[in-house]
Amino acid sequence: MKNVLVTGANGQLGQSLQTLKDNSDFNFTFLNSKDLDITSTKSINSVFNSSYDFCINCAAYTAVDKAEEEPNKADLINHIAVKEIAKACKEKNITLIHISTDFVFNGKHHLPYTEIDETEPLSVYGKTKRDGEAAISQILEHYFIIRTSWLYSEFGNNFVKSMLHLAKNRDELSIVNNQIGTPTYAKDLAKVILEIIKQDKNYGIYHYSNEGVASWYDFAKVIFDKTKIRIKVNPIPASSYPTPAKRPHFSVLNKSKITSTFNVEIPYWQESLNKCLKALF
Repeated sequence: MKNVLVTGANGQLGQSLQTLKDNSDFNFTFLNSKDLDITSTKSINSVFNSSYDFCINCAAYTAVDKAEEEPNKADLINHIAVKEIAKACKEKNITLIHISTDFVFNGKHHLPYTEIDETEPLSVYGKTKRDGEAAISQILEHYFIIRTSWLYSEFGNNFVKSMLHLAKNRDELSIVNNQIGTPTYAKDLAKVILEIIKQDKNYGIYHYSNEGVASWYDFAKVIFDKTKIRIKVNPIPASSYPTPAKRPHFSVLNKSKITSTFNVEIPYWQESLNKCLKALF
């Protein structure tokens, strides 16, 4: 039985993995930020040992706008700490599975991004995540970097839960309609990660999101349609809703590499949204 260490256990993906552990063939150890301070080399070294076969690093600084005010903190968590985790994995012969983001791209493409497309992040968050990727690839041979997008679930804070919360107190919302990507259900990503561990082959960078394409406006409309919440949703350009961090206008990911390598089927995003809403209600 493979032993799997999961960092960032209280996040959306960490909690999604916990829901799958009992039906898996793996022995999991879940650590949250209180159990493991990834910014401390001492803490990392005290936790990482040779009994682990895999480490799924779900820990990250994900406050995209706040990162513009706290670039050093974002870099410490998304880059420097990742470098130390990679070093520990190398020393203990642990295969690292690291979660990255569509924000490593500049959003100027018109076709879904592949794993070999050039990265050019627009924000501090995107840059620190890209630097974390680079550190892993320089240190390790046995690693999987999985870039994902627009993650949501029944856990933590995310767009789905924000929309449902806002709808309780408002009868009208304005949502950006010219940022295009794909919502990704964290539990779907968790299932694919378990399949990658099971097969353990073809190391490198992979893209995973649900299938389909949407704007944030589309996403919001479908959430309200499926929950039968009556609220007016107005489409607005991103320029009407300025944020501290620049976001890519187009960040759809090409998933052909992960589907062909691991023979996984990827659900359409609206199908997965149904599952999340069922869990929430």
